[in-house]
Amino acid sequence: MAFAEYELVVSGGRVMDPESGLDAVRHIGIRDGKVEALSETPLSGDEVLDASGLVVAPGFIDIHVHGQHAAGYDYMARDGVTTALDLEAGATGLDEFIEDRVGKARIHYGVAAGHIGSRVKVKHGLSPGHVLTRQLEGGFLSWILRFVQRWFRPTGWINEPASEKEREEIVSVLDEDLAAGAIGIGMGIAYTPGADREELKAVFELAARRGVPCFVHMRMQSSPTDTSPLEQVIGLARETGAALHIVHVNSSSLAAIESNLASIEQVRAEGLDVTTEAYPYTAASTMIETALFDEGFREKRGVDYGDLQWVETGERLTEETFRKYRAQGGPVILHMMQPEWIEVAMAHPLVMIASDGMPMVPGAHPRGAGSHARVLGHYVRERGALSLMKAIEKLALMPAQRMEAFVPDMKQKGRIRVGADADLAIFDPATVRDRATFEEPLQYSEGIPHVLVDGVFVVRDGELVDLDEGAAPGRGILAHH
Repeated sequence: MAFAEYELVVSGGRVMDPESGLDAVRHIGIRDGKVEALSETPLSGDEVLDASGLVVAPGFIDIHVHGQHAAGYDYMARDGVTTALDLEAGATGLDEFIEDRVGKARIHYGVAAGHIGSRVKVKHGLSPGHVLTRQLEGGFLSWILRFVQRWFRPTGWINEPASEKEREEIVSVLDEDLAAGAIGIGMGIAYTPGADREELKAVFELAARRGVPCFVHMRMQSSPTDTSPLEQVIGLARETGAALHIVHVNSSSLAAIESNLASIEQVRAEGLDVTTEAYPYTAASTMIETALFDEGFREKRGVDYGDLQWVETGERLTEETFRKYRAQGGPVILHMMQPEWIEVAMAHPLVMIASDGMPMVPGAHPRGAGSHARVLGHYVRERGALSLMKAIEKLALMPAQRMEAFVPDMKQKGRIRVGADADLAIFDPATVRDRATFEEPLQYSEGIPHVLVDGVFVVRDGELVDLDEGAAPGRGILAHH
């Protein structure tokens, strides 16, 4: 009997590797979670997957996922994602975050050290960054939504400036999580109007000392064409030497998208380490009680009450219902972007793709389920806004490259080559598409029949593999500072 050289062979697929530019039929030999062979001729394996007619791409890396729980990982996996990180909100209490998921996660996971969480901890003695990202089991989902609603009320952590002592404590909390392996510092500046420039500068200085980026949700614009929020954070990066990543440049820029992308190009040419991301939808989503909906938000965003959609019922709001739900608190969808702004972001060579995926609850934003398939189906196949290879680069390689200097695991992700992790998204370029909509967001993407994480099938033949059948290979991704 012939000896099977590999545990698994992915045979005859169109292998697309954005790092090397490889785009050809190949046979991939996998053993111990690694790619051990990339061959023009067939290979023998204990198991052989026929990938004929399908694209074999490096597994997608989403660096902006708030749905850090089992259901969220299911939707991510069906969308081709093999690594899901929350680098915007992050968490406070990294050890607990990682421990909660060991042996339970379908895909790889990780977080930044959360500035918001550190502010809440210092101001109120809480660690919400950990609580908000625990596994959602049983009745925990309804509890967590109530907690979020209370957390985002106008309290001290939102509106009050930090004293010098508090500022030092905030930095200390962040530094503790960085020392434990948090992936950079997540900053929701738009949600913390009380954080003054001295506090922001202190956080940027910590990032510079640790050699990690600040992943920043910029403050709200004064108008849809205002570029000053970007100028503020670039100024902080320039002054402190910290690396900077702008989250969801689409919803943070609005009509200033082209100006902001041109500014990022310019400062990169000057030597600043600045990167950005976007999600492929024309609507945003957040909690209605946050500072983002303070007085004047309609003028700042160029919207009216009818552009707000209440998640629980799907209704569009009026002034009366806006005030009712703002007092109540809860998630809302904000339809505020033009399709051409999104297409500019999708096509721009510096913009990687990140979903900003929310916890998957009825009525939630569809980006948590369909972002990656939407790029491949709508923006590549239907719109021709970018090539398939460039899309894979934005979905997989660029996020890995953003982190690989301080996250060792990322050197072996986002590419297909001998020695790389066997994280693979295998899809049909003719049929891949998102099915999640604003009306029915809880729908898995289609056209991605197989997904491997460390060489283990987590999606096979278009279905999730049961966790109790060993489909929980996900590992915590940590930085080394």
